Amino acid sequence: MQRQAIAISKQLPNQNMMRAVWLGVLALAFVLVQAVMAYARPESLAPLAEQISPSVVNITTSTVVEGRTGPQGIVPEGSPFEDFFREFQDRNGQGNRPRRSSALGSGFVISEDGYVVTNNHVIEGADEILIEFYPGDGQPLEQLEAEVVGTDPNTDIALLKVEADQALKFVPFGNSDTARVGDWVVAMGNPLGQGFSVSAGIVSARNRALSGTYDDYIQTDAAINRGNSGGPLFNMDGEVIGVNTAILSPNGGSIGIGFSMASNVVTRVVDQLQEFGETRRGWLGVRIQDVTDDIAEAIGLEPVAGALVTSVPEGPAMDAGMQDGDVILSFAGVDVEDTRGLVRQVGNSPVGETVRVVVYRDGETVTLRVTLGRREEAEGAVPAAVEAPDGEPEAPVTQEVLGLTLSTLTEEMRTELGLGDDQDGLAVMAVDETSEAYEKGLRAGDVITEAGQQKVTSIADFETRLEEVKEAGRKSLLLLVRRAGDPRFVALSLEE
Repeated sequence: MQRQAIAISKQLPNQNMMRAVWLGVLALAFVLVQAVMAYARPESLAPLAEQISPSVVNITTSTVVEGRTGPQGIVPEGSPFEDFFREFQDRNGQGNRPRRSSALGSGFVISEDGYVVTNNHVIEGADEILIEFYPGDGQPLEQLEAEVVGTDPNTDIALLKVEADQALKFVPFGNSDTARVGDWVVAMGNPLGQGFSVSAGIVSARNRALSGTYDDYIQTDAAINRGNSGGPLFNMDGEVIGVNTAILSPNGGSIGIGFSMASNVVTRVVDQLQEFGETRRGWLGVRIQDVTDDIAEAIGLEPVAGALVTSVPEGPAMDAGMQDGDVILSFAGVDVEDTRGLVRQVGNSPVGETVRVVVYRDGETVTLRVTLGRREEAEGAVPAAVEAPDGEPEAPVTQEVLGLTLSTLTEEMRTELGLGDDQDGLAVMAVDETSEAYEKGLRAGDVITEAGQQKVTSIADFETRLEEVKEAGRKSLLLLVRRAGDPRFVALSLEE
């Protein structure tokens, strides 16, 4: 009995070992299967194209434009035949006759009751908009006239509406934030007016900015050409993650660098256009610039992040106590990395919402509660002009420092620079072209209103600020510079 027990005890370790080996093999096999599935590619994109193509539309717009005043396009300008052809056109009544101009683009249906998304530049100024549906299976195309629900030039998005006899096939929006560089994508549209077309590629880059305030573009190498504008960029689940908007090309054709406005930007715009017929973006009411390494060093900020407030006009931020020179570190609980991120976050916030804003001021953090205004209303406000009063010219006091020739502001200078009589500071009379100040963009005519985050009204004030910064062990002096009323901060090195 004892011998049998010993034999059984010797077998148990072997069985446990074999079980562990098999479990390891199974685990490895599972990992390999998952990897193969992750990298597997469909044999064809045809099933996906067939699924979503009925929701992609061609858009034709027409606009009546004024007639030509000369024979453009017939003979070169300045040609001896120019007068002859002009007289011929006039005799036939073709000289100034209005003509109809057409343009082509793309779009996609987002609801069964006929809402269509496209680019604003596709339909801007159009007198007539026709939506052409692609039914597939060789059936004839169907055309419907569309009305404009609303547009947003800032993101180049437009929302249209058609009335159809039956429910339309539509496509859903996906989450563009989950799109990764390298993911497969499919672009659909009407390139170069050739009709419905499909192209495929990958996400080449994320968070691209072109020229707009709210830019968040997905870059792709899927072929996008003229006529693709307003068409959808799909992921492999058939969800729209972008609206094809622009290409980068020296010849006007696709070279593999196309840009689609991210769906998470588009959906916010579309929701507002659908509800209000216009956009309603939050407004903080500050002018800002990025925090550079030298600016951060000059104010003792670590790490380098946030948005530096250059000016606080009347508005929500001023009402909440924000000041020039504050660095916005956090907005509504989200860390601020740079000005672009802050502008987008504020714009995406509801009008009238009260948010917590954390700023860095004089070496400490201060929490403010700001009730956001509406950006569209603020942009429509025009400040009243300020007339400079008459006065006798004052003798300026000048000083050369850090490559700048500075002078106290006189009434005559205020008049010449278009400044109000309450504007204080030092005028930049000249800039040494070999100095750091010149490299950083300072020019004659600029006005320095602050040095070391303190107001300056005289040369003595400036020299005092300079000494204070040196005594504090700073390596640079932070200046608040105004040009034509626009403020920006510049940090100048104190090291010789």
